[in-house]
Amino acid sequence: MERTIRLALAQINCTVGDLKGNCRKILEYAEKAARYDADLVSFPELAVTGYPPEDLLLKPKFVEDNAAAMRELSRSIRDIVAVVGFVDKGRSGVYNSAAVISAGEIKGIYHKMRLPNYAVFDEKRYFNPGKNPLVLLFGQHPFGVNICEDIWLPGGPAAAQARYGARFICNINASPYHAGKIKLREEIVRAQARNNGVIVSYTNLVGGQDELVFDGQSMVMDKDGTLLARAEAFKEDLLIVDITMPAEAMARSTKRLVKVTDAPLREKKVPAENRVAPPLKAAEEIYQALVLGLRDYVQKNGFKKIVLGLSGGIDSALVAVLAADALGKENVMCVFMPSRFSSEASRVDAKELCENLGARFFEISIEHIYDAYLETLSQVFSGLQPDITEENIQARIRGNIIMALSNKFGWLVLTTGNKSEMSVGYATLYGDMAGGFAVIKDVPKTLVYRVCRWRNSLSRVIPERVLTKAPTAELKPDQKDTDTLPPYETLDPILKAYVEEDEDPAKIIAAGYDPETVNRVIKMVDMSEYKRRQSPPGIRITPKAFGKDRRVPITNKYKG
Repeated sequence: MERTIRLALAQINCTVGDLKGNCRKILEYAEKAARYDADLVSFPELAVTGYPPEDLLLKPKFVEDNAAAMRELSRSIRDIVAVVGFVDKGRSGVYNSAAVISAGEIKGIYHKMRLPNYAVFDEKRYFNPGKNPLVLLFGQHPFGVNICEDIWLPGGPAAAQARYGARFICNINASPYHAGKIKLREEIVRAQARNNGVIVSYTNLVGGQDELVFDGQSMVMDKDGTLLARAEAFKEDLLIVDITMPAEAMARSTKRLVKVTDAPLREKKVPAENRVAPPLKAAEEIYQALVLGLRDYVQKNGFKKIVLGLSGGIDSALVAVLAADALGKENVMCVFMPSRFSSEASRVDAKELCENLGARFFEISIEHIYDAYLETLSQVFSGLQPDITEENIQARIRGNIIMALSNKFGWLVLTTGNKSEMSVGYATLYGDMAGGFAVIKDVPKTLVYRVCRWRNSLSRVIPERVLTKAPTAELKPDQKDTDTLPPYETLDPILKAYVEEDEDPAKIIAAGYDPETVNRVIKMVDMSEYKRRQSPPGIRITPKAFGKDRRVPITNKYKG
């Protein structure tokens, strides 16, 4: 006889280290799921601690406090079966774990078997791998529980659990976002479902944590690989899904199985809608990731307002709009700091943008400070022609002013450099790089334009001239970015190949790019590593961002 099991996928935004706050939210969503007559509710990977807890895991008291929080939480969950991620401690170390709770007790604990150790992941630094695929009984219906990486490769725990009789796999995740990742996830879950003949629920974390953004988009896939339901992107969500367990899924042997409950399944008054949230367009997806990452970084770190230098250019315009959308216009402070090289068009565009957003606009000239610098250095610079030194002085004056405003008013400084600039070092250390958070650090310049045009399609807040004028730092007369860099349409593909795909110069040149340009760009990237190490953290939106993803030594003689 077929039976319907109602699942609730609790896609929640956890904060690393906020054990009490995370547990309150878990309990809130468990109670909400019970009100929807759900039989089982699943929460993200390490929901109790937040993800990734990193070196907090090296603190014994943190691990103990997490275990105590888990025990207290389990006593409060009585009306539903819950799968909750936490850190379990065994004789040989700690484990990335999932507790299965029923009637106020932890009925079973699963230890993650496959530990990712690539890209932004370094779980082998902290955790021991589990050894046993856990299968549990819901009445007479067997189901498996596993965690994130366990399902990303063929075979593994899911295949073993299916062999033990499971026809439903509950997989909990903290899978960070990069552009287009939802398609990759769906194909991986689809393959596991088809290959093992199981229904798979995939509960993902949502929210920002330092450089990482978790996009949610939790899902349920049936055994044929059909998407039954998908949660919202970049939002907390409770996805309610009815799945049908076939009669042959009844357990015939219980030797390997852990019984969760003997209680009958809840009576369903109304069938679940099994909703599928529509996928986002590429530019919208990236924009929403940036908004969520910015909002959570600011608010989770106790700030309310931000400040940024507004130049009249496209990068600072995008950061200002993101900030207004993430935090509210009343919390965005924009400072235009002109010098003798600043154009009137830049001032007009910067002010118009602020008016369109309803953000605060300040104009603070740096001209008299710049004069003072030049006078102070005139003797030691005597006989030398102006060069990049004088350009960087302007940027560093602006950095000092913006940091003074931060100190005085408690505003978080947002830097405005994009990935193209950060790659080749087209930024001033202690100048425009000075700040607390680098919002578009992983957004290439050509993508900046696409995202801005998408945002303007909703409401035209960015002045049209900002989108069409030639990029310039305005640090010397008639300056253009192309004085120093190749056109961004040429630069960005070279950077993608070298930085994100680790291609060697010969292959990039063979793809049709000018050898001199390729070699010049690569030299600039390599020489700028010391700058990037001193830059603020920024939101990761590509498969390989600077920081955790790409760890190149500063002192490095290898030229491949």
